[in-house]
Amino acid sequence: MRNKNIILCGVGGQGTILASKLMAAAAMKRGMEVKTAETIGMAQRGGSVFSHVRLGEGLQSPMIAPGKADIILGFEPAETLRHLPFLRRGGTVVASTSPILPTSALIGQASYPLEDILRHLREHTEKLTLVDSETAASALGSAKVLNVLLLGAAVRTGALGLTIEDIREALREKVPARFHELNEKALMYTEEKRTS
Repeated sequence: MRNKNIILCGVGGQGTILASKLMAAAAMKRGMEVKTAETIGMAQRGGSVFSHVRLGEGLQSPMIAPGKADIILGFEPAETLRHLPFLRRGGTVVASTSPILPTSALIGQASYPLEDILRHLREHTEKLTLVDSETAASALGSAKVLNVLLLGAAVRTGALGLTIEDIREALREKVPARFHELNEKALMYTEEKRTS
């Protein structure tokens, strides 16, 4: 497998950091070199959070330069759009369609143009998979497994270079046993829509 550069982006409370740790653990178990960097200072609910994950051989830096990410896992639509300049030509985006409204939008001082954001992603991404995480949360009975839901969707694109079983094993090691069944359902959930 050639080296993979992956960016996970969202807001605090969505599980981006755990997702990056699961991905890193799965890759290390397969004998891959892993480098990660993450922002955790803004991890309180609502703050912007992102992780850079690099898998492969001969990696020097954990940071991914603009235009060099193979995959973006977007947990929140506006954050996905904000990180789009990092995506390489022909790269893959797997993104949730469910927004987390900023305070300014909640109190009516600003709008949140979800349809414009999704249209821009469709127009500027060659390989895009959109995940209706609201519908998925309803079907699964919890919104707390968005991270595993997106990991499963990313694996199914084939761009990640990991398998469902790789992620499953990492989940069993990193997540308490009482959450295994719910996470397994999220990992196997397949209602995402590939738009390209």
